[in-house]
Amino acid sequence: MVITLTEANFEEQVLKNTKPVIVDFWATWCGPCKMLGPVIETIAEENADSIVVGKVDVDANNMLAAKYGVMSIPTVILFKNGEPAGKSLGFVPKQKLMSNLGL
Repeated sequence: MVITLTEANFEEQVLKNTKPVIVDFWATWCGPCKMLGPVIETIAEENADSIVVGKVDVDANNMLAAKYGVMSIPTVILFKNGEPAGKSLGFVPKQKLMSNLGL
């Protein structure tokens, strides 16, 4: 299951989480983001026991995007122990995304 992340719940859901968290920074108007959506859903389903997966709408949560240096979307960041540990930019297939994130 992919969770919706906001500025209000980001600290609790991502930074304080004991599991690794994959965060997809996206927007509703972004074509490549729409293409990446099913890939993110698949990763969430296949790794439900070991990884938390969430999405941040950059239009609604632009302070989060700015804080983590998101300049283009989609940007996917892996957080471990509350710190960014891997990043992938743009649409990439699932295996490439997992490799980019170091998973």
